[in-house]
Amino acid sequence: MPKISLIIEERAADIGNFMVGRLLPYRQKRSVGPFVFFDHMGPAKLGPGQNLDVLPHPHIGLSTLTYLFEGSIIHRDSLGSVQEINPGDVNWMTAGKGVVHSERTPDSLRNSNKSLHGFQIWVGLPDELEETEPTFHHIPARDIPVWSEFGAVFKLIAGEALGRNSPVPVHSELYLIEIKSSKTTSISLGKRLYGESSIYVLNGHISFDESIFNPGHLLIMKDMDIPHFDLGPDSTVFILGGKAFPHKRYINWNFVSSRRDRLEKAKEDWIEQKFSKIPCESGFVPYPDRKV
Repeated sequence: MPKISLIIEERAADIGNFMVGRLLPYRQKRSVGPFVFFDHMGPAKLGPGQNLDVLPHPHIGLSTLTYLFEGSIIHRDSLGSVQEINPGDVNWMTAGKGVVHSERTPDSLRNSNKSLHGFQIWVGLPDELEETEPTFHHIPARDIPVWSEFGAVFKLIAGEALGRNSPVPVHSELYLIEIKSSKTTSISLGKRLYGESSIYVLNGHISFDESIFNPGHLLIMKDMDIPHFDLGPDSTVFILGGKAFPHKRYINWNFVSSRRDRLEKAKEDWIEQKFSKIPCESGFVPYPDRKV
């Protein structure tokens, strides 16, 4: 497989009261472009009383991207934002110097049967923006660019690529692209991307270099030149990547920084509860005293 440098399989991880499939960071590949964390949530079927309840927890030095295929989540943060995210929408929160948020099943669904399926992604911030003021943006599904190419449906969820721009207010050169097809089709992007690139198989399969790749695999490419590949019927893949930062990013729990001493400061601030509070929320996730 001359074009693939690494194949990463999802590993089970616990985010509180919900299990996810973790893809990044990985011991042999800590990031892809500016993407430093990638969790696949679900798909999960939850009954009455079974709910997502991620208590208030902090972040610094990153932006979070939440994208759902099924279900809905209520986001609350220390900026006062309260936003329900539904399939196809994008929640984009930039933590900067520090923010606290929670993620829960909406009240309207807590006592009914429901599904939950989506991505939780962290994107590192450029050095000069690591201590920026926190912000929150919600971009509805109708505003995300969608087009047809190679007999498949493309969606640019975030960033700039393939001659299009997503309205998600990113802070660096990156792309998160969904490609979906109901029938077998051939995709050839060639050198139209930039930086580091990877392909994640959500469902169905893709094939290239005489190999078939099934759901749950993240394929790290050797360069931005995505090779010709065949997308199987009823298949969905995501291409994510972009330009890597010149300096390494360190992760300690929910904190990301180019400086280890900044991670220690964030840790102590959270233990001492110096972060801002979320209005109308109670409880919090204690620092686990371990690195992620």
